[in-house]
Amino acid sequence: MITYMNTAPITPVGPRALWPPLDFMLGALACCGACVFTNPLEVVKTRLQLQGELQARGSYQRHYRGVLQALWVVGSTDGLRGLQKGLTAALLYQGLMNGVRLGFYSYTEATGLTDAPGGSLISGAAAGALGAFIASPAYLVKTHLQAQTVAAIAVGHQHNHQDVSSAFMSIYRREGVMGLWRGVNGAVPRVMVGSAAQLATFSSAKDWVTCAQWFGPHSCLTALIAAMISGVAVTITMTPFDVISTRLYNQPVDEFKRGRLYCGFVDCLMKVCATEGIMGLYKGMTPVFVRLAPHTVLSMLIWDVLRQRALLYRH
Repeated sequence: MITYMNTAPITPVGPRALWPPLDFMLGALACCGACVFTNPLEVVKTRLQLQGELQARGSYQRHYRGVLQALWVVGSTDGLRGLQKGLTAALLYQGLMNGVRLGFYSYTEATGLTDAPGGSLISGAAAGALGAFIASPAYLVKTHLQAQTVAAIAVGHQHNHQDVSSAFMSIYRREGVMGLWRGVNGAVPRVMVGSAAQLATFSSAKDWVTCAQWFGPHSCLTALIAAMISGVAVTITMTPFDVISTRLYNQPVDEFKRGRLYCGFVDCLMKVCATEGIMGLYKGMTPVFVRLAPHTVLSMLIWDVLRQRALLYRH
């Protein structure tokens, strides 16, 4: 009897759906785990992006000159706790935003929406917009707290909140419910671009590595390589939006609850380019990469491993 061997290339198994609340929890848990390790870099990134706000290059004192020097300045001035400023708000933001974002994206994968031309980009952008809108108040408070420091090394407006809960209450009393979503017009495009780049490149890179059969079908190295490629793509596309978002969130408001420095996303973009040049949009590029690359690798890797384990347990 003659037998024939199947020589067709192995293709990645299509996505399977998890229970939506479980998918939300796994996405939130993965990104919160990554946030604990990368929050000091987020503090440094925020300070660098606010340094020299609307001032020409060379006309202001530079307290922060790079990632390592900035980490040293913050640590020596504010102590080790200063390097984890805003951690509670950052964890709340990561849990809400990424729980919604990753959960929504995995649902679109399971329904086959990402298989259409441009489906991964559109689904990633939509998932990012939804997550950014829901979690915007947490990002607002996080930015305020991470910018706060002693006068000697202060940059940007100082809101002087006592802690996370008092920050929420202070903003609510001064500006009402809508005040908690101030800056969302900068956050939504920021996360839409970053999410589309991250999820689309992660999915494509993972499929490519899987088809190449470099590792076993359930090896975490597949997700690791895909996450590294994704981290580079996110950093390049997201930095200008990140700068604008930080500026919009941290600006002071007047008695009419309007921003004193910027009217919105486009106004901030134009003012930064006019006063600080195009490179002003890339302030903090190094800490953005140093933070986003490991954060993307950790969060995508943890998320993928947790989902694979949950799917294996389910089936």
